[in-house]
Amino acid sequence: MLAVHIECGRVDVREAPRPARPPGFALIRLLAAGICNTDLELQRGYYGFSGTPGHEFVGEVAEADQPALIGRRVVGEINLACGACDWCHAGLGRHCPHRTVLGIAGHPGAFSEYFTLPERNLHILPDTIPTERATFAEPVAAACEILDQVAITPGGEVAVLGDGKLGLLAAQVLLAHGARVHLYGRHPAKLAIAGACGAETFPSGSLPASRYDWVVEATGSVEGLGAAIRMARPRGTVVMKSTVHGDVPLDTAPAIVNEITLVGSRCGRFEPALELLAGGRLRVEEMISDRFPLAEAAQAFERAAAGGVLKVLLEAA
Repeated sequence: MLAVHIECGRVDVREAPRPARPPGFALIRLLAAGICNTDLELQRGYYGFSGTPGHEFVGEVAEADQPALIGRRVVGEINLACGACDWCHAGLGRHCPHRTVLGIAGHPGAFSEYFTLPERNLHILPDTIPTERATFAEPVAAACEILDQVAITPGGEVAVLGDGKLGLLAAQVLLAHGARVHLYGRHPAKLAIAGACGAETFPSGSLPASRYDWVVEATGSVEGLGAAIRMARPRGTVVMKSTVHGDVPLDTAPAIVNEITLVGSRCGRFEPALELLAGGRLRVEEMISDRFPLAEAAQAFERAAAGGVLKVLLEAA
C-alpha cells in the first residue's frame, strides 16, 4: 500500500506493508482525510514526529471483529486508551497516560491506504453526511469540546481569535449554540465565511482590551495566547486551542492580575459533531481549498501551508 511519511521536515509517499489487524481493531481503507494545522506542526518538528501522520479521516471498514462494521463508512476518535488505568475508569480515556494517538504519538496515522483503529473508537456515518463533509468530524468535535468545558450562555458574547480552520469551526459551533460570536482574523475571504454564518467579523490588527468574558484562541501562533488574555475581562476565560511547535513566550502578569482562567482544550466527543454535520448547520464545504490524491501528499502539504489556504483533502485512488 501507499503511506505518507514525515521525517526531518520532509513529506514523501512510500510503499509499505498493509498493517496487521490486532484483535479488537478494525482495518480501515482510507476514503478521504484532511490536513490540519497539527499535521503541519508535526512536519515542522512538533513532538519530534517521524512516521505516518493523519487523524481527520473518513474510511471504509475492510476487516473487523464486529461483522456489522464491515463495509461501513466510519470516522474515529484518535486517542487509543489502555482502558485499564484510573483515568480510563473515570471516563477520561482521552487523557490516559498510556494512550497512543492516531497519526501523532505512537500509532501510524490515516494518511495511508489502510490503517487500524480500535473498533470502540469508530462511529458509523449516516448516509446523510457525504464523505467530504464527514472529514470535518474530528475538528468539529474539538470545537464542540469548548461547550463541554466552559459554560457559555446562549446570547453570550464570545471572541474567537484566528480565522483559520479551527477558528472558523469554533465560531460556527458557538453560533449554533446561540452565542454571539465576534471573529477576529487577517483574511477577508475567511472572515466572509464566518460572516455568512452569522458572526460579526473584525480585522485582527486592532484588538480590543478587557472586553470579553470568553475568548477562544485559535491563531496557531506564538503571539495568540498573550493577545487573547489581553482581550479577556477580569475573571474572564481564555480557551486555548492552538498547538505550536516551540516555546510560547508569555507575560503571565495580565493573567494573574486580572484572574483570567486559562482552559486547555483538545479533542472532543464525536456525537454532537456528527449531529451538527448531519443537520447541515455548519458551512464546512466552503472551507475546502483543494483536493489531492494520496500519492501527491508532498504537494498537498505544500498547498496546505500556503497563506490563506483552509482545508486540503487527501483522497484515496
